[in-house]
Amino acid sequence: MPPAAKFISSPYDSEAHYAKKRSTVGGYKVHLTEACDPGLPHLITNVETTAAPVADRDVVATIHAALAQKGLLPSTHLVDTGYIDGPLLDASRLAYHVDLLGPTRADYQWQAAEQKGFAASDFVIDWVKQEAICPQNRRSLNWTPAHDSSKREVIKIKFASADCGACTSRSSCTRTKRPRRTLTIRPQNQYVALQTARVRETSEAFAKQYRMRAGIEGTISQGVRVFGLRRSRYLGRAKTYLQHVITAAAINLVRLAAWFAGDIPALTRTSPLVAVLQPRPA
Repeated sequence: MPPAAKFISSPYDSEAHYAKKRSTVGGYKVHLTEACDPGLPHLITNVETTAAPVADRDVVATIHAALAQKGLLPSTHLVDTGYIDGPLLDASRLAYHVDLLGPTRADYQWQAAEQKGFAASDFVIDWVKQEAICPQNRRSLNWTPAHDSSKREVIKIKFASADCGACTSRSSCTRTKRPRRTLTIRPQNQYVALQTARVRETSEAFAKQYRMRAGIEGTISQGVRVFGLRRSRYLGRAKTYLQHVITAAAINLVRLAAWFAGDIPALTRTSPLVAVLQPRPA
């Protein structure tokens, strides 16, 4: 079976490649960018349409290029986890001076997931000497630039079998048959950007700022429930993209009409239980 991006999913639309996200199956995916400046109407500023199997991270550069061409680049771009990784954090800052803000992907290696082993973040990286230092103060043996399965730059680090084999903490570090710990990290700028983002997302300031991203979920809901955003009337990506753009324009017109009529959007509703638990003013 070919991968989803090459598999012919429909005899009627050769460009519709299906992908499944939880219970939703679709042939195309729409990416909406919305302004969320306080005190102003929240308008959609950009629309991108891709085949469903295209990863969210692969669209970020295209979105930023389109926003830059319109003069609508934000200083901070609130995004979902799918739009964030080390290379994107670094590239967005260097190319467009845009700060991608959102929750990063967690480290799913067993050392980090079980929280009782030596995760990659527990190692000290000496970029000048090109070596890693483990929590037991052992230094790596090999430092090799390479590429991952997506053909992006990585660095593969290996420790000596003699050091790992005799280490009393080996069971907390590696479970491989050959007693040697290996690490795969991004180049320095990307690695530092990702670690900085992971530290930032634990702060209260991050939580407060990231709450604003909930607005785009409301926009998607409005587009689906009121404007039929999830159903394409046409075949082909170009015509589906045109429908998405017209739908976004219609949403903007409705919002502008409501704004000039004095209908200011309300804050997210407070559930009855939260309302009871909140302290009342004296």
